[in-house]
Amino acid sequence: MNTLLSDTELLTRLVAFDTTSCNSNLPLVDFLCDYLDRPGIEIVRNESPDGDKANLVVFVGPPVEASRQGLVLSGHMDVVPAEEPEWQGDPFRLRDAEDRLIGRGSSDMKGFVALAANRAARLDPSRLRHPLVLLLTYDEELGTLGAHHFVDTWPRQRTLPRNVIIGEPTSLKVVRLHKGHLKMRIQLDGVPAHSGYPHLGHNAIEPAGRVIQALASLRRELEKERPENHHFFPQVPFVALNVARVEGGTAINIVPERCTVELGARVLPGMTSDTLVDRIRDAVETVTRGERCTVELTGDSPPMLLESEAPICRCLYRLTGQQDTVSASFATDAGWLQHLGLDCTIFGPGSIEVAHKPEEFIPKSELFQAGEMLDELIPQLCQ
Repeated sequence: MNTLLSDTELLTRLVAFDTTSCNSNLPLVDFLCDYLDRPGIEIVRNESPDGDKANLVVFVGPPVEASRQGLVLSGHMDVVPAEEPEWQGDPFRLRDAEDRLIGRGSSDMKGFVALAANRAARLDPSRLRHPLVLLLTYDEELGTLGAHHFVDTWPRQRTLPRNVIIGEPTSLKVVRLHKGHLKMRIQLDGVPAHSGYPHLGHNAIEPAGRVIQALASLRRELEKERPENHHFFPQVPFVALNVARVEGGTAINIVPERCTVELGARVLPGMTSDTLVDRIRDAVETVTRGERCTVELTGDSPPMLLESEAPICRCLYRLTGQQDTVSASFATDAGWLQHLGLDCTIFGPGSIEVAHKPEEFIPKSELFQAGEMLDELIPQLCQ
């Protein structure tokens, strides 16, 4: 058996792997496979289409039965870039700063991954009546790509326990619903020419301006609407549409040949993205007749909704003492994983407010408290 590390020691090791989404995560996958490998544990790699990355599934204990009892602890292994100049040290070297641990991914979400891996490593598989499963994904930060691939490729006859905790940073609040994130790209094609002879070209940026105005008008319409489940999102009770990126032209003296507009929309639980895609296409096509224009769906992370009476919700509510419903306006792997008949809750240490920022940190107290909660919950659901 490999030497077990403390939760902080394991988090230090995990942060040291630069798993920025542009990199392969296989070195971290290899490390976790080695760390967890022992009798009574089954490890399955679910490779990405190009083989450069992998989801990791770890089964501890007996096979999943028809009742699908047990527990899945899930998290993503990738992190966002850490290129901000405000970092006061190496982002991939965990720093101890009194009440907090600082490093890229400490909160989002290698802190929870360390807790989950150590709980799996410390269990005696022979004492479990129901399995504990780890499901660790790749490229969540790029649009839940690993979870989507897992849902598409995982054998349907190989069921997982129904109860799932996805350890995104929620400051130890139990989240049972979140918005989705729809991403689209609009490309306008013109004809390049010397700007002194504009009649020989066709400007691609000018119709893009009309597209942006049309999308702004649609955004205002959406802000007035109140879809199903809007009351769970009191701060933003509508579909939030964001024109996020515009790129076009090559030089001041050239009529621009191409312009690209990229946008995102936060879809509420209970909605389907198809309807919103159609509305966006209609808004764009209305102002681009006669133009060479393509509208492309580039990403779709579905929203998630779990009933408050689901067993995993009731367990976590009892454990935390929480009584109110908490929602999240960010998307997670749960949007896809629920398509496998999984009851997904979002619950983990750390705050989303420090994720994706320089000097990202996880409070030591929350890391410790989350570990204690898992130590209490796992026996309830697995032993």
